[in-house]
This record gives sequence, structure tokens and C-alpha cells, in this order.
Amino acid sequence: MSRIGIITDSHSSITQDEADRLGIKILPMPFYIGGECYYEGKNITRNELMEKLINQEDISTSQPSPEEVMNLWDDVLEEYDNILYMPLSSGLSGSYSTAAMLAQEEKYKEKVYVVDHGRISTPLHQSILDALEMIEEGLSANEIKLKLEEAKQKMAIFIAVDDLKYLRRGGRISSGAAVAGQILNIKPILSLDIGILELYKKCRGLQKAKKTMIEDIKTILSEQYSEEFKNGDIHLLAASSADDETTQRWVQDIKEAFPGHEVMCDYLSFGVTCHTGPGALGIGFSCRP
Repeated sequence: MSRIGIITDSHSSITQDEADRLGIKILPMPFYIGGECYYEGKNITRNELMEKLINQEDISTSQPSPEEVMNLWDDVLEEYDNILYMPLSSGLSGSYSTAAMLAQEEKYKEKVYVVDHGRISTPLHQSILDALEMIEEGLSANEIKLKLEEAKQKMAIFIAVDDLKYLRRGGRISSGAAVAGQILNIKPILSLDIGILELYKKCRGLQKAKKTMIEDIKTILSEQYSEEFKNGDIHLLAASSADDETTQRWVQDIKEAFPGHEVMCDYLSFGVTCHTGPGALGIGFSCRP
């Protein structure tokens, strides 16, 4: 058997096609629309989700059942000696704590390693690529887990939200703030700090928000991670819930701001998009573990 298998969930923004190519498993995350359960990547498309969001249907996110998690672990352990299980950040969901508890059962001890990486979307996607690289280098599952957890603070991601009403629906801002923000064309920038989504700045207009995010990432890299950036140990990241054309222009803006550097971009997971709404744009970086 191969030594280490990787399982993540659909909040990693990794498509099933890429998962097949990488040789990893994806656990689809459930959410509810009008009381009906949907699974990302299985029985609803991105366009269908956007339509339901725009129509203001009742949408709530959830986490997989323990049975779903353990059944997938059991299947993967038939092929691999160990599993690195990398669900979305513990700061955004109870999925991590549930999995960590399940991993203490006798049949999973020293076989399933649940990683508290503090990431979601493109940063989580990159962490999985980093983990695959470390598997190739011969590190053990526990060594990889520790390195990923040590590196979780060495990242930043900012997300500019186009419409405040989705944050209002999720209870992250008040109705009054949402109305005032729309009148004044306020675009909030959210920060993902070790998995906790928080308000970072407010900008007048999306163009100002995009420029602010790029400049702030430049400042953080120059002041805190200049050595890593110079040595090529920084991954530039982007994320989007906008249309294809807007997303491509956003990636091009980032490439022009950081000439000569590759930018990996993913669409935000359905669960995150439920809170940000359509049209959100993100930029970030992570350090190589």
C-alpha cells in the first residue's frame, strides 16, 4: 500500500477533476436551501447557487455527519497506511473538532492525522499541494501535520465583498449598516486570520477595495516576509465568486502588481459564497512550510 493518503473537503475549492489528477479524496460539504440538502459539486451547480442567492432563498451551511467522515476514512485506509485529513479551518466550522474526536477512536489512532491548518479555499488548496510535496520528500504523516500547523499563521487573505446584503443575511453586519453601505457604495474587505473571517477595512467602491488589498499584501510581504519572498518561498493566491471575465481581470491585476510571479486562483467554495455573495474577489499569500 501507499504510505499517506490525503482527504479534504469541498471548501478547499479543489474540483473533482483536479482531485482525481492529484490522487486525493474530496468530501462534499452539505448545505441547505429552503430546507433541502445539497452537496457541493454533486447535486447543484455554481450557476444554480448564484441564482438562489440572488433570489434571496433561505440558505444555511452545515457539516458532514460523523458517519460520512468515517466511511470515507475506512475506504481510504484500505489503500493507504495513513491519512492526512484536512477539513476547513477550525475557526469557521466544527468539522475539525468533530474529526479530531473521531480520530481518537482505537481503529484510527496513529492512522488518521487531522490537520488544524487554519485555512479555507485557495490557501487550503495550496496547503494540500505543499503536503503532497512533503509526501514525495519522504516525511511522515505526523511530520507533515506538524509542519502545516506551524505554518498556518504565515499567510494572509483579504476578500472584497461586492454586496453587503449577504453579510447582513449571515448576521455579520446589521441591516442599518448594510443599507448605509449600499447608499455610500461601501465595499468591505474581510480578512481570514487563522480561519476566522473578520471585517478588515471599508472602501468606497470596488476599484478602491481591489487596490487597497493589493497594496496591503505588498506591505505585509515587504515588512514581514521579505526573505521568504526573495527566496521564492511565497505562494501568491487569489479567489473569486465573480464571473469568469471579472475573475480573469482580477488575476491579471495581481500578476501586474507582482511581475514574474505565478498566481493560483480558485472560485470560493459554495459555503463561503453563501456569506460573501456573488462578485467577491480575494487576494492572499502563504509561505512554503
